[in-house]
Amino acid sequence: MSDTTMSPEQSVETTTIVALTPLAASKVRELLEAEDDSELALRVFVAGGGCSGLQYQMALTPAEEDDVIAEFDGIRVLVDPISAQYIVGSEIDYKDGLMGAGFTVHNPNAVSSCGCGHSFRTADGGGEARSCACGH
Repeated sequence: MSDTTMSPEQSVETTTIVALTPLAASKVRELLEAEDDSELALRVFVAGGGCSGLQYQMALTPAEEDDVIAEFDGIRVLVDPISAQYIVGSEIDYKDGLMGAGFTVHNPNAVSSCGCGHSFRTADGGGEARSCACGH
């Protein structure tokens, strides 16, 4: 882990907020190489929505001042403090199968989740349940 390009407000995490499987790290590396911008990293965040109340979101963005930054095999993962409380301890994987390909999140904090795995609810609640793209 390296913190040479971070501002004083940023820190590399000492506990695991999220982890990437080797396959997920490989896929993120491909996406980052295609963007060809060394400032970008994988941002993982939570937004309200989906049939279970909260949805996982991912994007390639530069780091922001208050982000928690984790690093896996040279891949930086950014999590904002609000999202961190909902996804701490989660593992991000990449699946490629007959039903499609994409990232999946295994979240130990989720007490229920959508059939597609893109929305979830924690014991503390949060978000408002509504229909999601998978039709659940």
